[in-house]
Amino acid sequence: MMIKNNKGQALVEYILIIALISVIAIALVNFLGGYLTDALTKSSCSWSGQEYQEGAEPGEGKCVDKTDFNITNNEN
Repeated sequence: MMIKNNKGQALVEYILIIALISVIAIALVNFLGGYLTDALTKSSCSWSGQEYQEGAEPGEGKCVDKTDFNITNNEN
């Protein structure tokens, strides 16, 4: 009588699922990275009492002092 050991098969399946989820997560971060950076920058600007100034591309936004923000907006 031969006994089969299926424990190794389940472990491989779990590793494949974790690998697939990791690849999807990395792809999403690469695709949405600039937008995530902008969201974090906006929140840090509000905490530090500064204004958020958008950049030309996603992820290029920055915090500026409120007086600098008003000067640059009035020049346009």
